[in-house]
Amino acid sequence: MGDQIGIAVSGKMYHVPLKEFNRILNADIDIHLKVSLFSYLCRINTLYMIAKAGSGHIGSSFSSMEIISWIYLNEFNDSDSDNIFFSSKGHDAPALYSVLIGLGIIETNMLGKLRRINGLPGHPDVSTKGIVTNTGSLGMGISKAKGMVFANKIQEIDTNAFILTGDGELQEGQFWESLISASNHNLNELTVVIDHNKLQSDTLVSKVSDLGDLEAKLRSFGWHVERCDGNDVLDLGNTFKSIKKIVDKPKVIIADTVKGKGVSFMEHTSIDSDTEFYKFHSGAPSSDMYIQATQELIDYTNSSLDALSLQPLMLETEMQQSIPKLEKKQSLISAYSLTLLDQAKLNPNLVVLDADLMIDTGIAAFQQEFPQRFLECGIAEQDMVSQAGGMALKGALPIVHSFACFLSSRANEQIYNNSTEHTKIIYVGSLSGILPGGPGHSHQSVRDISALAAIPNLVLVEPSCEQEVEMLFDWCVNSNQDSSYIRLTSVPWPIKFSLPDNYKIQHGQGCILLPGKEICIIAYGPIPVSLAYESAKLANERLGTSVKIINLPWLNYIDKAWIHEVLDDCNLVISIDNHYREGGQGSRIGEILSENVESKNVFKRIAIDSIPACGTNEEVLEAHNLIEENVINIIKNFLDK
Repeated sequence: MGDQIGIAVSGKMYHVPLKEFNRILNADIDIHLKVSLFSYLCRINTLYMIAKAGSGHIGSSFSSMEIISWIYLNEFNDSDSDNIFFSSKGHDAPALYSVLIGLGIIETNMLGKLRRINGLPGHPDVSTKGIVTNTGSLGMGISKAKGMVFANKIQEIDTNAFILTGDGELQEGQFWESLISASNHNLNELTVVIDHNKLQSDTLVSKVSDLGDLEAKLRSFGWHVERCDGNDVLDLGNTFKSIKKIVDKPKVIIADTVKGKGVSFMEHTSIDSDTEFYKFHSGAPSSDMYIQATQELIDYTNSSLDALSLQPLMLETEMQQSIPKLEKKQSLISAYSLTLLDQAKLNPNLVVLDADLMIDTGIAAFQQEFPQRFLECGIAEQDMVSQAGGMALKGALPIVHSFACFLSSRANEQIYNNSTEHTKIIYVGSLSGILPGGPGHSHQSVRDISALAAIPNLVLVEPSCEQEVEMLFDWCVNSNQDSSYIRLTSVPWPIKFSLPDNYKIQHGQGCILLPGKEICIIAYGPIPVSLAYESAKLANERLGTSVKIINLPWLNYIDKAWIHEVLDDCNLVISIDNHYREGGQGSRIGEILSENVESKNVFKRIAIDSIPACGTNEEVLEAHNLIEENVINIIKNFLDK
């Protein structure tokens, strides 16, 4: 049942049912007022979705809400054209989903399935109704739209293509590359809207890479440019009306917006020039913040409805889920932050580079303590890695940071170029592996080992626990003469194993965590090693086996003599990869075992065999069979034979 809501109550969650959207859409009111009301109903649902999912991007969803709402309610009314809209930045996926749900394009029951298996992915994916393209690394949007327009032209289909980008996204080179041919070919079908909320993920765009005279820059590329207040529906609507007159060139609207628009304590304006970190870029609000924010949105909406002599909102309610008791977990990012500071104090040549992910990669403390040795490069991994190459040529020790999915692929050619100069650089790729499962496959880095493993003079490692983070980073800084890539899992994880007291870092060699004979499981990183360890204990209890567990942090080089020695008493060897099957650590283990024609080892691999699923961490691990029962079944099948 729907409830008329005056005051939001702690412990409850609120969302707008489809009939309320239809009531607004069918109301006899001015179109600008209609879009404004529709966008606020979408904000209520967006906040609900993110709070229920436990993660998401509130700030950019709220800043772009009027833009997305206006396009769907007013620009998609030409039935003779192929109407295309998508967001190139992708962080505003909850806003887009809310609009599509409000229009009945996506089923209402999907409201509670953001970032869940068989639900709504954390970033747009074509598997979702109404989504025309996937997002990936930033900057791809205009290029994809040009391709769609070109394909439609061949088929003599008229196109209206609207692409939403972020202002931080303009630091990507592909954005500027994509402008040129669109102008050369007079692609008037294209309308790009820049959600200019002045903030990227960590801080102000102007602090990272000032856009300067953006209007002049865009015009110099041959585009028609107009500017408006992107949260003022009247100004926004008039601007869309104005650009319809342009029929000989592509068009871009610079929409000045407010990140977090609609909730007072989430809003940010360019006046706040001293902002260090914006708090609502990603993540879910606390229970108290959710109630406070929801109340503001309800109050504003009901006040607007009352002014139009319309009935107040009737919302659906449900009780908030209780938060489960958290077990103690180790944070490899926190451990890395501490060991980075320790090494920096000992090595004055150590410098840190960041790609707009200072908080997520654990380097904010370094920036505070060593500001002169810190360089914020923004959303420009290729530029960052090449700058690091120049630093290394002049005697510095650059430590380069980004998410593994972007660092390993976006800047792959630049990493290779640096390696050919035989300098020393340390690359740190966080958010590695299949977890967290919520952001979706664009952020689940499960191909970085294969992307980097063949680069000469580059050693790939992944620590399994906080202690090993410190040990491996020390080895990379002080012992390894070549460059290193440190693969870091960002999700805090319960660690129930301990490294041996006599464990020392030796290139290509790991350590035995659990002794055993006949069967051995080899893994790396906190998630696979924990899976191996817990599976071995269960197998020993249930099947009466003796399973050996090896933690092997080396991803692209394994000491052959050592691995043959530790596997000499094993008939079954299982490797676990937090990576695609092709090119993971298991590939190297298999190569070594196959070289020995007299080997008695049966080799089985557990790895990721399909594009990663989006969902809770537990859902994703189960979907890809990275669970204890799968490991135990492999052991049981071997023993049965």
